[in-house]
Amino acid sequence: MIISRKYLPSAVGAIIAAGVLASTASADDALDRMKADIARSVGPQTTWDGPTTGPKAAKDKSVVYVSLTQNSSGNADSAKGAEEAAKVLGWKFTLFDGKGTATGGADALNQAIALKPDAIILGSVSIENNKALIKQANDAGIVVIGWHATDKPGPVADPKVFTNVGTDPAAIAYTAGEYAVVDSNGTAQAEVISDRQYPIVVTKSDGIEKAIKECSGCALLSEDNAPFGEVPQRTPGLINSLLQRFGDKLGYILTFNEVYFDFAVPTLKAAGIDPAAKPHLIAAGDGSESAYQRIRNGQYQVATVPEPAYMHGWQLIDELNRAFNGQPPSGFVTKVHLVTKANVDADGGDKNRFDPSNDYRGHYKTIWGVQ
Repeated sequence: MIISRKYLPSAVGAIIAAGVLASTASADDALDRMKADIARSVGPQTTWDGPTTGPKAAKDKSVVYVSLTQNSSGNADSAKGAEEAAKVLGWKFTLFDGKGTATGGADALNQAIALKPDAIILGSVSIENNKALIKQANDAGIVVIGWHATDKPGPVADPKVFTNVGTDPAAIAYTAGEYAVVDSNGTAQAEVISDRQYPIVVTKSDGIEKAIKECSGCALLSEDNAPFGEVPQRTPGLINSLLQRFGDKLGYILTFNEVYFDFAVPTLKAAGIDPAAKPHLIAAGDGSESAYQRIRNGQYQVATVPEPAYMHGWQLIDELNRAFNGQPPSGFVTKVHLVTKANVDADGGDKNRFDPSNDYRGHYKTIWGVQ
């Protein structure tokens, strides 16, 4: 921007010019900071930074994994990882699927409590929405632990949940928003798809939007609510609506879980939109197989911020082993990792998932005293 002082008093002109220069510097600083964040988040995760000590394996335990939906790769993979780790310890493992609705998750939790296991894992089943059932499990002496069961990692006091495992959802979401800013060089025009009935989704949606709003040259076009349990039915109509409402302004579509993109892509194709053209798709989770393939092949989706769900499954079993042995949670929180076309085949990407090459299985087996 060029400021003319011809018709301004010198002092006023100086103040305005200084303000414009400061604003420009601030905008450049925000973009530079986000570029540095993105550069850090795309690096390989080859070094183990989790726990190195803990109790030896407890014997003869039973665990029930209550999944909100096995159609989500995060839930499915964390359950698979937990089952794999439980078998290493000789523990009994059972899985219940809530089929993608809050009611289904509560019903599955009821079934799990009726089995009287030693522990229940809540896989994206909301702690806040199931307090009475969790208290019922607590009263029955069942250890309750979460994966994505609330909006932050760590223990929950009321109702008592030993710990909630996951990467910080606020950091995941902010990184997704940052990538839209950086990829557009500070000009992103963004839509956010949300489902605010789940606290973790509120955190992710707010985190995405925070990054977009910090970019002075970017714009948050809209946030639209689309129930997670109705993705196949709702997504095509929503995408068509966005294309009609925003046209060429629609540069990026961001959401908390890329299962939406499984149903968005056919709609974009039907609208005749080139796979390399905008709107570009970015997910703040989960890093599904279809997402990796879209990113690798340049099919609409340009990035995802996945979590190491298999590794989280092993962490869930390690945390439960600590609980069974009367020890506190490990406090381990995994770092944010961004996947783009440039690094899509690293850290398990050749298998279409984020699976760090840090030998987490070996480290946990050493802690447990098994091989």
